[in-house]
Amino acid sequence: MKLYEYLAKGRLKAHGIPVPPGVLCRTPDEVAKALEEICPAAVKAQVLVGGRGKAGGIKFAQDPEEGRKVASEILGMNLKGYTVEQVYVEGKIDVEREFYVSVTVDRNARKPLVMASSHGGVEIEDVEDKYIVRRHVDEAFGMQGYLARDIAAEMGLEGDIAKQVAAILQKLYEVFRTEDAELVEINPLVVSGGKVIAADARLNIDDAALFRHKDLPQVDEGTELELKVKEIGLAFVQLDGDIAVMANGAGMAMATLDALQHFGGQPANFLDAGGGASVEPTAQAMGVLVSMKPKAIFVNIFGGITRCDDVANAIVQVKKTQGIPVPLVVRLVGTNEQQGVEILRREGIEAFREMSEAAEKAVELAGEVR
Repeated sequence: MKLYEYLAKGRLKAHGIPVPPGVLCRTPDEVAKALEEICPAAVKAQVLVGGRGKAGGIKFAQDPEEGRKVASEILGMNLKGYTVEQVYVEGKIDVEREFYVSVTVDRNARKPLVMASSHGGVEIEDVEDKYIVRRHVDEAFGMQGYLARDIAAEMGLEGDIAKQVAAILQKLYEVFRTEDAELVEINPLVVSGGKVIAADARLNIDDAALFRHKDLPQVDEGTELELKVKEIGLAFVQLDGDIAVMANGAGMAMATLDALQHFGGQPANFLDAGGGASVEPTAQAMGVLVSMKPKAIFVNIFGGITRCDDVANAIVQVKKTQGIPVPLVVRLVGTNEQQGVEILRREGIEAFREMSEAAEKAVELAGEVR
């Protein structure tokens, strides 16, 4: 479960990591009142996505009236598919330097992995590898002082700043262990007035360990569309492309996305219809894809437990009740394949047998041929 920034910073503060003063607000009036105590301040949208600043989700205010104004602009906005319902009013920091630090799980090594860089404030994926320090932690010993100091030195830090960063690294590992985290990240970790402060924070907690953290509120992660499909009982992730996708099985869905991208297409989503979804949830999922208004829809089914005729009936149901106003490409292979193909043919829908052929056709119909 991903935590909002204000919750993550609350956890960091509880473990002794310095964070700026902040107040959670849900209305412009609450923001104006907060600015009476915290001024100047950053007004930050509380949504579970990165890049909030570039998307207009972080604005600065010098006084209560300006705070009320920028809060009115942020609250209710659609930020990368999420509706902003609350903001965090946080004391503005005069940034002198920015670093990146995190602790996550290296599943290949089966050990906690510390990542640190003297280049903070940007996505770690955008930082050249030579500027990233990676060190595994032996769980039997934890984050010892010598390891934290080594990491700070490898980052090129010296003197009191190095000491502060090393201390924060030890506390960050403590957060990782005691909070059952999959990821704890500070980006940027900043120097301001000679003090090192966590200017932003991410904390993802292992869902299997949530029973040990009953004090945490339940955070419903996902865009409105993702939460809607979750209620149907299917796995769905919204992406940035414009070819809507439905496949059965996570592996098949991933292969479908790869196939579309191979032919120059851009998937609009990941949708795993599951191994045995019946007609009704499949039809509901199809309806969601139509509502996304993509350039094309690609349904890729390899029927095992899933029956091709059930998928065909779901497609026909959506076509008759909601309509499918965009090009539709269907690939059906497996259980009750002939019945499914015949059902679609009666409605004027062609079904392909080869995934590559179908994927290439979907890209062509979406007008994305390279």
